[in-house]
This record gives sequence, C-alpha cells and structure tokens, in this order.
Amino acid sequence: MAKVLRSAPVLLDAHLGGLYLLSEDGQLLELAVTLGAARQFTRPWQRIGITAPVPVAEAVRSGEPVWVGGAESMARRYPRVAVAMPYAFCLAAAPLVAGRTTYGGVFVLWPAAHPPELSPWERNRLDALTAGLAGVLAEAERSGRPVRAGARPEAAEVGLAAPVQAMAARLPEGVCDIDLDGRLSAVTPAAAELLGEPVDRLLGRRPWGVVPWLRDPVYEYHYRAAVISGRASSFVALRPPDRWLAFELFPDPTGLTARIVPADPADPSDAAHPAHPASSAGSAGSAGTEAPSERVHTRPGALYHLLHLAGALTEAVTVQDVVSMVSEQIVPAFGGRAVAVLMAEGGRLRIVGHRGYPPGLVDRFDSTPLTEPTPGVQASTNPVPAYFETRAELERVYPGRPETQDGMAAWAYLPLVTSRRLIGTCVLAFAEPHHFDLEERAVLTSLGGLIAQALDRARLYDTKLGLAHGLQESLLPRALPVVPGLEVSARYLPCTEGMDVGGDFYDLIRIGPDSVAVVIGDVQGHNVHAAALMGQVRTAVRAFAAADADPSTVLCRTNRLLNDLDTTLLASCAYLRVDLARREAWLADAGHPVPLRYGPDGRAGALDPLIGLVLNVDPAADYPQIRVDLPVGTTLALYTDGLVDTPGADPDQALADLSATLARHGDEPLDRLADALVDRAGQGQHRTDDVALLLIRTVPR
Repeated sequence: MAKVLRSAPVLLDAHLGGLYLLSEDGQLLELAVTLGAARQFTRPWQRIGITAPVPVAEAVRSGEPVWVGGAESMARRYPRVAVAMPYAFCLAAAPLVAGRTTYGGVFVLWPAAHPPELSPWERNRLDALTAGLAGVLAEAERSGRPVRAGARPEAAEVGLAAPVQAMAARLPEGVCDIDLDGRLSAVTPAAAELLGEPVDRLLGRRPWGVVPWLRDPVYEYHYRAAVISGRASSFVALRPPDRWLAFELFPDPTGLTARIVPADPADPSDAAHPAHPASSAGSAGSAGTEAPSERVHTRPGALYHLLHLAGALTEAVTVQDVVSMVSEQIVPAFGGRAVAVLMAEGGRLRIVGHRGYPPGLVDRFDSTPLTEPTPGVQASTNPVPAYFETRAELERVYPGRPETQDGMAAWAYLPLVTSRRLIGTCVLAFAEPHHFDLEERAVLTSLGGLIAQALDRARLYDTKLGLAHGLQESLLPRALPVVPGLEVSARYLPCTEGMDVGGDFYDLIRIGPDSVAVVIGDVQGHNVHAAALMGQVRTAVRAFAAADADPSTVLCRTNRLLNDLDTTLLASCAYLRVDLARREAWLADAGHPVPLRYGPDGRAGALDPLIGLVLNVDPAADYPQIRVDLPVGTTLALYTDGLVDTPGADPDQALADLSATLARHGDEPLDRLADALVDRAGQGQHRTDDVALLLIRTVPR
C-alpha cells in the first residue's frame, strides 16, 4: 500500500495524503498509512467514526469521491476540519472499493495554488490510485492476510535527498533542513550560531521544542501553514535579548528548507514574537494524578486538536448527545475504546451514559454510595484528573475493587468542572496500556472542562424539555371522544428544532346529542410561552363551545379574550360545528389554512371559507361562517401550516400536492390516510414547524 501511495506525487502532483481502513466492526476509519508530512497533522483524525463530518468519512459513506476546492469550501462544508486545519489547500477523498467490498478511503492534498476544480485527467489518475490501493487490499484478503491498521500509521516516505552539507556550510546565512516529522535533519554551522544552540543538540529535534524563544505557538503555525499549503512562508522572531532574525520557509513534498538571516531591528515587519520566552515543560509527576503545579506548553497541533473536539461538542444538545459525541469523536481520537460519564447526585454515583463497554457491565455500578472507595466515586468528588497507564497502577491505588475489572487496561478520569462546580467525571478507557504524555494530559484536562460545559448545558436543556413536553402533553387531548356517526384520527408532530414544543393544537368537543365542535389552531412560536398560550386558547374555545355558541361567536369571544391577556403572540384558528342529524357543518376561520374536503364521489379540494384576521390583532374583528355539506362518506382534513409550509417551496403547489394525496388515499382508513398525508409532506423526521392534523369522516350512525 505504501508503494502505491508513494506514486501520488507523480500521478497527481499532490504533496500530502493518507489511507484509512475500516475497523473490523465497520464503525471506525483508522489511519493506516500517511504520505509526506500528513502524519503529524492527522492526530485528531487517526481514528474517526464512520458518521464523522469529515471528507474521507463522507466518501466512504457515499461511495463517491469528495472534492474540497480550497479553504472557503472547507469552512462551508466541513467547519470542524477548517477550525483544526486553518490553512489554504485543496483536498480529494475517495473510497477504496473492490467488487462489492469497501475497505476504507484515501485522501490527498494539493498546495493552495491548485485550481478550485479537479481536472478530468486528475480524476482519472485519482481513480487509478484508488483502484491500485483497493486491489492490494482485496488481494491481501483473498490470501487470508487482511490488512489492518496498526497502533500508529506507517509513513510512505517519498525519499529524502542527502543534505548537501559542504555547499550549504559555505553560505553566510543559516540553512536548516526540516523533515516530514518537523525535526531538524541538517543544520549548517551558521544556522546553529544564529539559533544559539550547538548542532548536535539541534539535530533530530523540532525547532520549537529545543530553542526556548521559538516556543510561541505562532512560529509552529507558520511551519504548518507552509507544509500544508505548499507555499513559502516567512516570519521574524526576537532572539533574546535584542537580536531579530528573519526565517524563510520553502516546502516541497520531501520536507522543508529554512533560511535564517539577521533582520532589521527597526522594521520587524510581520513580526510575531513572545514578550517572554516560554517555560519548558516539567515532568509527568506521580502515577495516577496530575500534578497541579506543572506548566505544560501546548503546541498548535494540540490546540487545533482541542478546537476540533470543542467544535464537535457544540453540536450536542441533550445529555445522550454529549455521551455519543464523546464516544464517536473524542474517544477514537485518543485511541480509546470506551467512555462513561458519571455524576454525583443524592449521595450516590449516577451513570448518565456510557459507550463501548460490554452490555450490563457499567450499569451494575449505578447508584454506588459516595462513601465507597472506588475510582469512580473518587473522580466524581475530587476535581483533580487521574491517569492510570496500566491496570497495575489502578489496582495499586484501589486494590480488590470489582469496578477495576472492566476489561480495560488504561484509564483517564477527567473531572467535569463548570462555573467552579464539580458536576461529575468523564472516564476514557483504553483496551491496551496507554502512556499519557504531558501534552496529551494537558489536552485531556482542557477537554474535561469543555465536556463539563456541554454536559451542564445539555442537562439544563433536558430539564426544560421535560417540563415543556409535560406541559404540552397536559394541554393536548389525551384521547378524542367517540362520537356515533363520526370517525376521527389525529396526528401531532412537534418541531424538531429548538425545544420540540410549540403552539399547535386540536380538539373535538361534544356540545349536544347530535353535534360536535371540531377545532384546530396554531399559536405563534415554538417555545414554552407558545405552549402555555395554546392551553389558554384551547380552554377558552372549549368554554365558549360549551355555551352552544355558533362558530363566528366562538372566534369573536376568543379573540377578545386574547386581547385582554396582554400578550403579543398571535394565533390562527379554524372552528367547525358539525350537525350529525342534518349532515352539515358551519365553519369560521381566523387566518388559518383552509380545510380540505374529500367527497363520496372521490374528488378532493379546499373549502372556500371567508377568512378573518388572525386572533389578537383587532379586538373588534368579525369571523363570518359558511355552511359545509357532510353526506355520509365525506372526509374533512384540518391541519396547521407546518404540514404545507416548507422553506423555499411554493405554498400553492404544496396545497395542491396535499389535495392530490387526499384524493388518492381518501377512501382508506383514517389512520392510514393520516400517515399518508404526513409522509407526503416530508414531515416524517425533520420538521422546521409543528404539525397538527385532524381528520373527521361521516359514517352511518
């Protein structure tokens, strides 16, 4: 595979790339081979969920190549990747498919100078590259040796030219060669003198790791930008106490050459320099807990990694969303196997969510008293992170505890602290022993704070949502009354955006031996206020209907009541009084979508009422009523605008389509008809508005 991938620079003139393989369960993409300097920039994506919003995952899911023609396109389509890789480059990703088997995916990067579109010959050569890689994988599987990703990706090096030491040493300016891993592979004496470090100390080290005054993250940013974009870059840095140096970086697919010369101290243009040299990192401290006094210098790669993961957490809404996001986006990024989120509530340890553990294993420890000496209890009551790199370390601190027998081999216990409150802990578990270096500990500790904020926000959302749903369920009818001579079916679907609550309502009210009132309405808004006002409107309509008022009077009185409530919210409403003895109805409409009628003759169409103003606009508004014939076999469909209003769609065409669906399915049982009308409107899953639908059909008494 590495040999085939090495052909990418020749085939496509691409300078970076990587190959992902599907995990055995098909849920993860694991980075197996990198091309060029991609290895050091792909840490956030060494393991990614198949559903992750990144180009290579989309290519594998869809089975089609994905092209991203520059930074603007990346920011628009994959904002999380753009945050973590804020550089100018073009990218193509393609699935690796042989026969009917998908083995993984491949991605390649071009410098920023590449045109925003992939040319036909490049597409053909990309197809050839993916076919070659897929062929290798298929042959390996046929031979009984399927290829799996290793613990770390292999590097498909394109070959480094030997440094021309003698020639470079004669130059008066400093020259360095930096390899694809960001390490100095050649340093001229002049460069070593300018950097202030001996050559033997510089070789094999990253400049920002060995030269104290280059440790400001902005300098590594320039290096990363040059390598990923393929463009030369430059910056000016201050070597303490007062010596300015200019750095010019020249990248190609094999590495990067840095030229260092003294700079004009009077004109440090584009200078990016620290006020004070950064302190060097300390030691890891004792096993098990993080020493709070250690200061860790975090490189841009780690910062962008953190930004990528933070962006993932912003998409989580509920508590289970947070757990899923941590499981799908964060655990794979660190090579973990499982995650559990624990919270201390009511003197006991509550497990609010977990992923990756065997079924039933974690649930056994739910409701553990906080007096028990367990790692989960300790982590949920102590704001200090704990890292156990082996099972022996964990059992040394917690001997004989059954909680340690979870089948894992290393653990990170991250305190969840928000607004100075410890609300719980997040446990990342690893299937193999895992070394947590200082940088990873710093990133994980910071990540614990981000998870805490997301979890706290999600708990508040879940609480409000539960209250709102309880309010709405209490206001909508639990069941519609059985009325001889009338069949009824109803559907209510809340908006899937926001809090899933709104102001749509419907009701069926017995007002006499042979008469019923049918009402449907829509209060403005999708929040608790809309739901509460909806309850008041529904109650008012029921009260006025019980007084045996005609539809016009019911709406007039409801309108005046809304004006008296001192609310700015508006409401639409359609009120129908059905006389089953005379097989007729009277309809008044306050700015509501017109009901549809399906007759015994099989024809469907909209009624033509005299539509009045929506409620709560003019307290003196009138609501004329019209007569509607209801012979046996007639079906009326009353609905709210969420059933027909779709952003960007023509409302007249949507109404015509709804009428056509009613005509096709009008003679079916009402429940099947209701499902057909909801499904036709595309409102089965994603909804930008509430949907209420009430169907009535006259039948023999």
